[in-house]
Amino acid sequence: MRISDLLEIPELRLNLLTGDPSAEFGTVHITDLPEPGRYLSGGELVLTGMLWRQGPGDSPRFVAALREAGVAALGAGQAWLGHIPDDLVAACTAAGLPLIEVPTEVSFRTLSEIVVPRLSGDVREELGRHRRIVAAVAEGADLPELVALTAAELGVTGAVVSASGELIAGTLDDPVRLARAYLAASRLPFTTGGHTVFAVGRGHRAAGWALACDGDLLDRADLGYELAACVALERIRMDAGRRVERRLAGQLIAAALTESDAAELNAGLRTCGIDAAEPYTVVNATATGAQGRDPDAVTLGGQVIEELLGREVVAAAGADGAIAVVPLRGRSVSDLADRLRAGMDVLSSLPGTGVCAGLSSALSGAAGLRGGVTESGHARRLAETRGGGVVTSAEIYTHGLLLATVPADVSRSFAASLLGPLRDYDRRHQSDLIRTLGIFLDTAGSWQLCAEHLHVHVNTVRYRIKRVEELTGRDLSTMPDRVDFYLALRAP
Repeated sequence: MRISDLLEIPELRLNLLTGDPSAEFGTVHITDLPEPGRYLSGGELVLTGMLWRQGPGDSPRFVAALREAGVAALGAGQAWLGHIPDDLVAACTAAGLPLIEVPTEVSFRTLSEIVVPRLSGDVREELGRHRRIVAAVAEGADLPELVALTAAELGVTGAVVSASGELIAGTLDDPVRLARAYLAASRLPFTTGGHTVFAVGRGHRAAGWALACDGDLLDRADLGYELAACVALERIRMDAGRRVERRLAGQLIAAALTESDAAELNAGLRTCGIDAAEPYTVVNATATGAQGRDPDAVTLGGQVIEELLGREVVAAAGADGAIAVVPLRGRSVSDLADRLRAGMDVLSSLPGTGVCAGLSSALSGAAGLRGGVTESGHARRLAETRGGGVVTSAEIYTHGLLLATVPADVSRSFAASLLGPLRDYDRRHQSDLIRTLGIFLDTAGSWQLCAEHLHVHVNTVRYRIKRVEELTGRDLSTMPDRVDFYLALRAP
């Protein structure tokens, strides 16, 4: 029961002297002990006749004991002293404990007899509201319906947001800002921007959802946990149907890699919701995280990609990444890549998590599916060499793809053997041979352009390039040696 409800009972004629009228209490306890803490469990309305008060110094001690025990409010009777002393009002104000004045003509027994039955009714009504919410979830209420029912039954409004900042249900001014706060939070629940944020389910946060309840619910966290559990149940139900879709997508990818006939592959595409002539792209993804009990990189990559694409597609776990066949539906591959990059930018707020995604070119029909799987895999591996992000097929048909397919230890050995003498020379002489070499190659061997970029005389460039050739035994006037240096400078 709220204190405001108690004050509205006309026959009690109570008066709130200090404190928040919206504070709630669950039981009534009568005491005049100077140290009542051991008999209190928290959440009570304590009624006292103030027999414990022998002087002004007793009030702060009594109020401190109540506060430490978690008492919700204090009701003080006038019968003993004839008034409520100022020192008690001041102590309650300082402690943030609501203080109610009980008039002389109202006995504590009368107050209890009136209030206790109402408390029982409140409990029954509260349980009824919760049962109606749980029943609605069990009967198949979707998330918008659940959010609306929660507002109507419990007076709690809010929204459900994905880790990438997509508003899934409810209303929220800035879902991306809240998603970043959710990802960066060291512990949950927490408050931010007028909301209390709870995690939905126990999955990895990069593929998770957040429940943002309006207001501060930290004092009623059990309510927030219960609502988050209801949202998690709905998500589990949604995911149950997607398991069949993932299995069908996995069968389609397996058929493409085993060179099944076109009719079978086209039938598989239609089963996945893609017509034979409809443009699509293949996405290959992995993700790594720093949270305990993380799923493997392929599983997490699939979960993240599905969330980044708004659960419009499913990603099947493969031997080399999670693979999704994504219909373009009026978008270009570049548009899709930009959407993934925007979502990954939000996910970067979660420390220790990296997502790598590769996209094939635009395809249609069964003929391009196998090549698309291969392309997207190469693109994803190139993204991994860059430390994460999104790579499209347009970027892989370069020297970058060649470097991505070379084992890392071979690349490092090649670069060290060619550039090692230059790095040693730069370190000993505080010179700039490596940087000069890079700019010289980027300007296609132009002495003048290289000098302008470095803000030095052309003769300085000529001297430095000659030293590079002397130290390495290479000739930068020849194309093969230029290519070797170019690749060595870009080796991971």
